[in-house]
Amino acid sequence: MSLAAPELPKPAGEEVEQVCLPEHCFYSFDTLFCALTSQKPIPPSFPDGKFPLFVTWNTKASRPGRPHKLRGCIGTFEPQPLKDGLAEYALISAFRDHRFRKIEEWELENLECSVSLLTDFEDVETYLDWEVGVHGIQITFPHPSLIPVAPSPSSAPSPLGSSPSVPTRGVLKHTFSATFLPHVAEEQGWDKIETIDSAIRKAGWSGRISEDLRRALKVRRYQSRSCAVSWEDYARWRTDNGGSL
Repeated sequence: MSLAAPELPKPAGEEVEQVCLPEHCFYSFDTLFCALTSQKPIPPSFPDGKFPLFVTWNTKASRPGRPHKLRGCIGTFEPQPLKDGLAEYALISAFRDHRFRKIEEWELENLECSVSLLTDFEDVETYLDWEVGVHGIQITFPHPSLIPVAPSPSSAPSPLGSSPSVPTRGVLKHTFSATFLPHVAEEQGWDKIETIDSAIRKAGWSGRISEDLRRALKVRRYQSRSCAVSWEDYARWRTDNGGSL
């Protein structure tokens, strides 16, 4: 989910008032089901607006009261026609999330599908200018060795620096980026700083996280309209619409 975002227009079609519908999840589930079984898909019937979107696959909890487990989550900040975008990212998140092996047919009955349509993008002035449980965040930052360090009043600067090695030119050109959807911080029990630091790690930075690094982040906050369905919900929808399992 570490994707760079272009400057975003307002969502098209139904605009921001369109909610995320169960049909979006059913269509995503149907795309994966048919890809794994060669069954005939059910044509989508929802309006084809344009939104940035994410498709998330979770494995149901093995016991009541336990949280589900992430099985794949990938999306895009580029507004997509819903029918094409959901179909594409349903499969990308199922088969190409490199944190996990590809989803297989035998897993379908234990899956839940969640769709998030992203809205209300805003650049913020400080890395804390967002609310847990309300906003998702997208961060970008250059290689930390390029970030100016505030001088310490208690010590003179060292010509040797604090880095054990000098980054190569290619490394210095790399831009780090990551995102967390609005529900993630709340589900994990993180406060704002813990969320920011987790996003920095997710972006690929494994070195020290300093206050200078946090302040150098470019942060964009956003909201989402989300919906989720289980395999049982999807199976009922498919059979009600004339499909076979």
